[in-house]
Amino acid sequence: MEDILASIKRIIADDGAAVVPPRPRRPVQDSVAAAPPVDVPPPPSDVLELTEPAPALVSPDAVVASKQSLDLLSALVVRGAGPSENTLEGMVREMLRPMLKEWLDARLPEVVETLVAREIARITGKQG
Repeated sequence: MEDILASIKRIIADDGAAVVPPRPRRPVQDSVAAAPPVDVPPPPSDVLELTEPAPALVSPDAVVASKQSLDLLSALVVRGAGPSENTLEGMVREMLRPMLKEWLDARLPEVVETLVAREIARITGKQG
């Protein structure tokens, strides 16, 4: 065990001695000042300007008809929040609520009584 620890310490010491200290870096101002100036070409003067609009892909009548259809569809969509959601999850939740209430009313007192009795028996050390 001692030999292994000594070997690990020797390896760590060798790694620490082998680390080369980093070179000092030159300040940014010196390197920027030493760089030769670069000639930037002027922007081209013959830029193509697109002033003519592209022809429409669909007719204006088709645009109006599709907009009306989408407006009608968006009016039919009901964005529910809370228990009155118009989603499958919301409908299932509302249908299960009365069944869950009935089950809890019938069985909850017995479940609580059993759990309390079991916990009292565990605390007092009595098995019953």
